[in-house]
Amino acid sequence: MSDHGSADETVRRWREAARREDLVLLDGFHALKHALRFGARIHIAVADDPEAVRALAAGLAPDVEGDVARVVEAAPMKALVARVHPTGVAALAVRPDPDAGRAALVKTPRVAPIVVLDNPRNLGNVGAVVRLAAGFGATGVVTRGDLDPWHPNVVRAGAGLHYATVVDKVTLDTLPPGPLYALDPEGEDIRTLTLPDDALLAFGSERHGISPELRARADHLVSLPMRPQVSSYNLATSVAMALFHWGGPGPEDRAWAV
Repeated sequence: MSDHGSADETVRRWREAARREDLVLLDGFHALKHALRFGARIHIAVADDPEAVRALAAGLAPDVEGDVARVVEAAPMKALVARVHPTGVAALAVRPDPDAGRAALVKTPRVAPIVVLDNPRNLGNVGAVVRLAAGFGATGVVTRGDLDPWHPNVVRAGAGLHYATVVDKVTLDTLPPGPLYALDPEGEDIRTLTLPDDALLAFGSERHGISPELRARADHLVSLPMRPQVSSYNLATSVAMALFHWGGPGPEDRAWAV
């Protein structure tokens, strides 16, 4: 384990860094693992027992064991985070360059859809969607409305996979290019359609569905199969069904299973 200095110095640096708006809290080992795998720059990482975290990496993610050993410093977790994750580690990582992310969203041709969340309200659901999008290899997840897709609770629910796909906030005027497929109960059955790689797959809020203004912009209205008298699916479930219908990564792309 690298010599990072005293615990008091680490605490001071963490508290100073925690005030920065360009840093993102990674809560727990799995968030740190995923962020490292997808190129995040870790500003500081702390654990009560860095050797225990390194052992966890050796057992669960040996590909990042060396990086974990390099970045994790000893510090009293209870003094630094409101709730200590069961895996006993947290980190502050540099947020990806938003301009680079937006450039990736508008670049064409695309090889995978973009998920559009129209006025989502539940932070945990948005994080779950980011995790799904990363797993399926979607180009990105964009939100429209007041919710911040980089809110700490969204990042926590996303398990660090904000670094594996583009996550940004848009308006109607800044939607990326591509045919807009809006999920709506009155739409065509998704099983009758082929979703193109450059599609924008738009999902409404958990309670109100697609907004009228986005619905009016849609090139296609799409419905998911649902038993009568069942009112709706969870947002993340709907996204998973649509991305699975699109296709997702092939067997040759399944490099990670943890």
